[in-house]
Amino acid sequence: MQLRKIAMMAMIPLALTLSGCVISVGGDDGYGSHGDWENREHQNRDSISKLQLDLNHSQVTSILGVPDFTEFHKADDSSYMVLFYRTHRRKGDGITTKDECTPLVFKDDKLIGWGEASYNKL
Repeated sequence: MQLRKIAMMAMIPLALTLSGCVISVGGDDGYGSHGDWENREHQNRDSISKLQLDLNHSQVTSILGVPDFTEFHKADDSSYMVLFYRTHRRKGDGITTKDECTPLVFKDDKLIGWGEASYNKL
């Protein structure tokens, strides 16, 4: 019984010195690591480079998944949807912004172009 009390007393200072510590296991394979965003950007660039004009919104999202941002505009009796997918990094702040994305422009649910030039024509 005395030995158990001594062991407990020795563990208390050890436990107090470990409080607030974070132990990371697994290196760059975890969520939010450098490899995650880099792989995602590369995959998005690769998928976008293989797109064909006139695909509809559903076909594109089945290839690329959920966009980072979406916009919708109506003009001249047409509907325009813009999907933004992250393709490059500007700041290492962990937040995706539109200037880190490639816009995909749809007119009446048909892909009519991608990139800044297509987006700026709106």
